[in-house]
Amino acid sequence: MNMKYNLIKVGLFNLIIVALIGVLMRYKIGFEFPYLEQKNLQHGHSHFAFAGWVSHILYIGLTIFLCEKYPSKKSNTYIVLIYSNLICAYGMLITFILHGYGLYSIFFSTVSTITGIIFCIAYIKEVYSNRYDHPAIPWFIAGLGFNMLSSLGTISLGYMMGTHSFDQQVYLGSIYYYLHFQYSGWFFFACVGLFISKLYDLSMEKFNKTANKNAFYLFASATLPAYLLSMLWVHLPWYIYQFAIIAVILQLCGLYFLIKLILSNKKQMISHWPKEVNIMYSLAFVALALKLLLQAGSIFPEISKMAFGFRSIVIAYLHLVLLGFVSLFLLGYIIQLSGIKPKRTIATGLAVFSIGVFFNELFLAIQGIASFSYTLIPYLNLMLFAVSLVLLLGLLILIKGYSTKV
Repeated sequence: MNMKYNLIKVGLFNLIIVALIGVLMRYKIGFEFPYLEQKNLQHGHSHFAFAGWVSHILYIGLTIFLCEKYPSKKSNTYIVLIYSNLICAYGMLITFILHGYGLYSIFFSTVSTITGIIFCIAYIKEVYSNRYDHPAIPWFIAGLGFNMLSSLGTISLGYMMGTHSFDQQVYLGSIYYYLHFQYSGWFFFACVGLFISKLYDLSMEKFNKTANKNAFYLFASATLPAYLLSMLWVHLPWYIYQFAIIAVILQLCGLYFLIKLILSNKKQMISHWPKEVNIMYSLAFVALALKLLLQAGSIFPEISKMAFGFRSIVIAYLHLVLLGFVSLFLLGYIIQLSGIKPKRTIATGLAVFSIGVFFNELFLAIQGIASFSYTLIPYLNLMLFAVSLVLLLGLLILIKGYSTKV
């Protein structure tokens, strides 16, 4: 139990580091700071956010699920892999910031990828060999599978960086490939699986298994062709473009069944779960719905040209998923997993961080819209810097309250 809390605290601390680097990056944009290259900071920021924050907490959540529901014989193996992932995360953080893509950063990135693959294989093997049956398990298996699939993108990037064989389209395609199967694959399916696991515990008899299965199969079927939505800038042939449209339809249908599942358990969630947890989950799923709607809009050529033509739009979209959906969800899940009743400090930290996420998306959206007409918004970089401080402040308040309660 103490190990669980300590590992979660490490994850929260890692999120603070991610926010701190975000503050530094925003400061470098708006003010003079000659030390450390912005591109290296960006690489360290993103790699550490993925491995040290999101994947770290997801690995913990999946391990706890097995240990609580079934007599897992591999719990020690999972714990070792979680620590291995942490070491790699800090290795990537330091080496990317100091040197960018190089021998050491590629080494830690490769070991992190291998660690993730071993975790995925061990987890899937245990579930199937023991024939575990739970509504959340298909979501976990799909997420782990897509996590392994995403590694092909990092392998491609590492090869290009290591051999200096650079092709712009292959480079961008590899980045979007990795991001897609992390964001829409591993992160999405694992987060929904953790949510389903808690929802099923809450109302086993009233749990809508049909809606859960429909949502899962629709989203799982859409994930592979949905990669094309990240490649619309390549000008796909019409017969391949149709698969992107099919992916959009499948995702929106999946969203319908997911909403139906949530609404069928709304009363139980309100009466049994802490208010703060329900709020965080609600905000996260609003961000998810917005993400899916934006993806649906991207099938229109005029919109896709704007989306992929302006970097600020891409950044806003990535932050919508990583902060708006994944991070807000995981913070709510951490509070629920800890079994504590949030007091004022924790509630304040969650509120401040959520406000920061909202204004971060708002200002990035304004920046993106203004870029269409090449309009410069006065003090916008200063406002984004201020918002990054708000995000950091919220996390500092949250971890103080969390540490006090546990």
